[in-house]
Amino acid sequence: MNDSIPVARATDRGFAKLMPDVDRKRAWLLTVDGAPQSYVDLDEPTHLEFEYAIRLGHVLDSVGESGRALDVVHLGGGALTLPRYVAATRSGSRQDVVEADRGLLELVVEHLPLPEGSGIDLHAADARAWLEAAPAGSADVLLADVFGGSRVPAHLTSVEYAREAARVLRGDGVYLANLADATPFAFLRSQLANFATEFEELALIAEPGVLRGRRFGNAVLVAAHHPLDTAALARLTASDAFPARVEHGPALREFIGAARPVRDEDAVPSPEPPDGTFGIG
Repeated sequence: MNDSIPVARATDRGFAKLMPDVDRKRAWLLTVDGAPQSYVDLDEPTHLEFEYAIRLGHVLDSVGESGRALDVVHLGGGALTLPRYVAATRSGSRQDVVEADRGLLELVVEHLPLPEGSGIDLHAADARAWLEAAPAGSADVLLADVFGGSRVPAHLTSVEYAREAARVLRGDGVYLANLADATPFAFLRSQLANFATEFEELALIAEPGVLRGRRFGNAVLVAAHHPLDTAALARLTASDAFPARVEHGPALREFIGAARPVRDEDAVPSPEPPDGTFGIG
């Protein structure tokens, strides 16, 4: 049983809480402004609690040969759940975590310290600005999980942003992002249209109920210059506790429909979730 004490602190961009999981000895839930952001088990860093994180983990596992060290850039830090996962599953990986909220980073490393020699470097910086300054062809994986409150900031939703992501990735690299939307999916379709201008292969992973427009929810966007093993991803996501579908090829092009890429001057944040969608009180 976890008898640790909850921690609450105002950070640079919100009010953060770290709450111990009573069922797991050294596991913690991070919320910011009441919205769940991350779940970490310090004794078992390969344990992914949130459904979207599990799906991101499946994609990470599919990059290159199993266990090969990777150069990974994480846009958005949270409690460093996925950087810890990569460090545990891909020994020797070099990872950069870019988080705009310096106070949040300080809170997390103070109470949920990274293991010695993790290969994870932390940067308190704006994700877009950091990406624009990064060397071309310097990352195997670029993972975006950036939310200002419960919305993806507008400057990370444009085709110019997608172009920077493509520039920083190596030719065999993979881009993946956690996004959220609901029918009629104007935001999600525009994001796919943005990345279709820069990447040859796209896939979208989401629960069938979300894709059918029954509720607001998360979707994982995957983009690459090379064919994705969508069959393997589909098998993995279908066997999860909350099964998801992998859309790609003609079905995904039909989903995108007439959506057009969005330029910086027209970019908007992702939609506000309906009240109570992600909050836990």
